[in-house]
Amino acid sequence: MERTMTGQTTQAETEFEPFVRFLRAHAAVVRELSSELVETHGLTINDYEVLMRLVRADGNRMRRVDLAQEVLLTPSGITRLLEGLERAGYVERVACKEDLRVSYAQLTPAGRTKLRAAGKTHVAGIRRLFLDHFGDDERAVLAELLGRLTGDDGGEDCAPE
Repeated sequence: MERTMTGQTTQAETEFEPFVRFLRAHAAVVRELSSELVETHGLTINDYEVLMRLVRADGNRMRRVDLAQEVLLTPSGITRLLEGLERAGYVERVACKEDLRVSYAQLTPAGRTKLRAAGKTHVAGIRRLFLDHFGDDERAVLAELLGRLTGDDGGEDCAPE
């Protein structure tokens, strides 16, 4: 960010300040949420997100390629992540009967149990680190403003079913 020779704030600095604050706030909140999940439940925030997607999916399963797109990971990234969840017993690989090239990630009962426990920690963290800093009206305005960036008309809850 630029400052004039006299140390005054430039128009560019003022204009970009909301973006810079958004990035800092996002990084700080996600870092703390991630740390809590790892320390308390042994899950990364991406692990948690995958388990959340699966619990909400029809039959608690998704095609691996679709899951990768949903959580913004590459095919190799989702493979590595799912391998860890499979080793832990939270997810299992299920082959498609009609097309053997297709495989699904299926949430297991152990995965559902883990998600419930982690969900309590995660929701409490979101409340403490984010929601409690805003009143109801402020949260509504913030949701609407941020929704403009993604075209999103509403958010998913963070707690499992």
